Amino acid sequence: MTTSTTTDVHQRSALRHAWEEHHELILALFSGILILIAYTLEKLNIPATGYVTLYLSAYLIGGYAKAKEGLTETYHDKTLNVELLMILAAIGAAAIGYWMEGAILIFIFALSGALETYTMNKNERALQSLMSLQPEEATRLNADGKLEVVGLEQLIVGELVYVRPGERIPVDGTIIRGQAAIEEASITGESIPVEKHVGDTVYNSTVNMNGVLTIEMTKAADESLFQKIIHMVQNAQSEQSPSAQFIERFESRYVKIVLLVVALMMVVPHYLIGWTFETSIYRAMILLVVASPCALVASITPAALAAIAASARNGVLFKGGAHIETLGQVDTIVFDKTGTLTTGKPVVTESHYADGVDAFAVKQAVASIEAQSNHPLAQAIVTHLKTDIIDPSTFKDVTGYGIEATVSGQTYRIGKYAFHEGLIDPFLSMEQTLKEQGNTMVYVSNGQSIIALYALRDTIRPEAKTAITSLNALGITTIMLTGDNPVTAAAIAKEAGLTDYVAECLPEDKVRYIKQYQTEGKTVAMVGDGINDAPALALAHVGIAMGEGTDAALETADVVLMKNDLGRLAYAVNKARKMNRVVKQNITLAIGVILLLIISNLSQFLIMPFAVVGHEGSTILVILNGLRLLQKDTPSQKIHAPLSKQAAA
Repeated sequence: MTTSTTTDVHQRSALRHAWEEHHELILALFSGILILIAYTLEKLNIPATGYVTLYLSAYLIGGYAKAKEGLTETYHDKTLNVELLMILAAIGAAAIGYWMEGAILIFIFALSGALETYTMNKNERALQSLMSLQPEEATRLNADGKLEVVGLEQLIVGELVYVRPGERIPVDGTIIRGQAAIEEASITGESIPVEKHVGDTVYNSTVNMNGVLTIEMTKAADESLFQKIIHMVQNAQSEQSPSAQFIERFESRYVKIVLLVVALMMVVPHYLIGWTFETSIYRAMILLVVASPCALVASITPAALAAIAASARNGVLFKGGAHIETLGQVDTIVFDKTGTLTTGKPVVTESHYADGVDAFAVKQAVASIEAQSNHPLAQAIVTHLKTDIIDPSTFKDVTGYGIEATVSGQTYRIGKYAFHEGLIDPFLSMEQTLKEQGNTMVYVSNGQSIIALYALRDTIRPEAKTAITSLNALGITTIMLTGDNPVTAAAIAKEAGLTDYVAECLPEDKVRYIKQYQTEGKTVAMVGDGINDAPALALAHVGIAMGEGTDAALETADVVLMKNDLGRLAYAVNKARKMNRVVKQNITLAIGVILLLIISNLSQFLIMPFAVVGHEGSTILVILNGLRLLQKDTPSQKIHAPLSKQAAA
C-alpha cells in the first residue's frame, strides 16, 4: 500500500469517526444555517416555494434525531415526552404559516440533544482511559518453577504471579517473596512510592518500581480494587441528579396537559361559547405555539453558554450548562490532596547537619549517591543540594531501607531511620516537630552516627491558601479527603485553612464520604486530579479536575481548572451563582409571558402575529439578559461573602 493510499485511508477513518461522534451536532448546525438562508430569502421576497422548502429541510435535518427519540420513547415507555410536544408545536406553527418559528424551535432542541450525546461520549472515553491502565497479561509462576505469560482471565485465586521491576502489577494479592517500592498513584493518588515487604497487600494497576516480586493472587481479576474503581465510575455516571429526576417525572404530565387543552380548544369553545370551528382551531393553534417552551429553553441555554464562554476566557472549562448551574448551588467542596491542594512533588523543607562534620563534603556525597536513584525523595534531595556530582566507588541499593555507597573513601548510608538503628542521633529534639508538620525524614550516617537529616514533604500550591480563604468567605465548607497519613493530612489541612479533613482514604472511602455528605443534604463538588479520584468526581454533584491531571480525571469531571489554578475556583462559584440568578429572572419572565399570552388568547385579544411577537420577543429578552454574563470580569475581582446574621441586622 502506497503512502498516499495509507494517508487517504486514515483521513477517511478520521472523518468517519468524527461523523459517528458528532453527527447530531453537525446536523443541528446545518439546520441552523438553512434557517438563516431561508429567512434571508423570505425577506428578499423570493417566491414562497423557495424559502419554505429550506425551512422544511431544516425541520427534517434538525428534527429527525429528536423526533425519532421522542417517538421511540413514547412507543417503548408508553408515555408522552417534551420531544413530542416540541415537534408538534413546530408543526403547528408551520400549519398556520409560521415556518421560521417552528424551525428555530427544532434547531434549539436539536442542539441540546447533540450536546447531551457529546457528554455521553466523553463519559465513555473516561472509562476507556481508566481501563487502559489495567494490564491484560500476567507472568504466571507454575508449580514446576517455569514462567508463563497468560491472559488475566486465565488466572485463578491462589496462583503465583511474577512481577519484574518497572512492570504494572496485574492482580490484587499478597507478596510472598521479595520487596520493592510500589507506586500506588492509581489507587491512593500519592506520588511517593510505598515500601512493600513479604505479607503486604499489593493492587492491580500499581507499578513495581525496583524489586522482583512473587505475588499470590487473592482476588479474581474482575473483583480487584481497580475494577471496583471502574464500576464505581459507571454507577456514579448512571445516577440522575434530583433536577433530572424531577424533569423526567414532570415531562409526561406537562405534554399530556398541553395536548389535552389544545384538543379541547378545537371543539369545546364551539359548543360552549359559540365560537366557530375556524376560530376554535385558530385559537388552539395559537395555544400550541405560545405553550411551546421556547422561552423557557432560552432562559437557561444562552445564559449558560455565556457564563461558560466567560469562564473559559478566565481559565475555567465547564462541560455543560447543567454543571455550572449545579456549581452555583454547591455548599461543600471536597478536595483531593496530592496534585490538587499540593504540587504532587516532594521538596526538602529543612536540612540539618551534625556539629563537627564537613557539611560541604556531606552535601556532595549525598548528592552524588542520590543522583544514582530515581526515587522521588532522592531526586528532591539532589535538586535541593545543587552541588557537583562525583561517581561513588561502591553502590548498594538495600531494598526497603535505603542506599549504602562509598564516596571519596567514606562509606555512607542514606535512608529511613531503621537503616541507622543503634547509631547516635543528634537530631532527636527536632524530629517530632518535623513529623507533626507532615515531613518524611531521610537520614544520613557514616557508620558511627547520624550526620545529616533531610525533611521532605509535598508542599501546598502557592494559590491554595487564597483559594480556600475565598471559598470559606462564600460560605462553602471545604474538606480534604486524602490517602496520606493523619499527621501529614493534619499539617496540610491546617496550612491551607480547610474546614475539615479525612486521612487514609482509599477510592471507595472517598465515594462513601461523598455519599454521606449528599445524604446529609449537602450539594457537593469534588476537586481532584488522579485516577483514584475518578469515582468520587463522577459521583459528586459537580466533579472538578485540575487541568494537568490524569486523562481519567479530566474525562470524568464536569469542570476543568486550566493550568491547575485553584485560584479560579472561587471565581467559578461566583459566576455560577450569578448565572443562577439570571436564569431565575429569565424563567420568571418566560412563564409570565406565556401565562399572559394564554389568557389573551382565551380572551380572543391575541392574534397569531402578536402571539409570535410575544412568544419570540420574550425569547429574545431572556437571551439578551443571559448574554450579560459575557461581560468582562476576572478571577481577581472581589469575592463578596454572604452577610452574617449580625451584619444583615
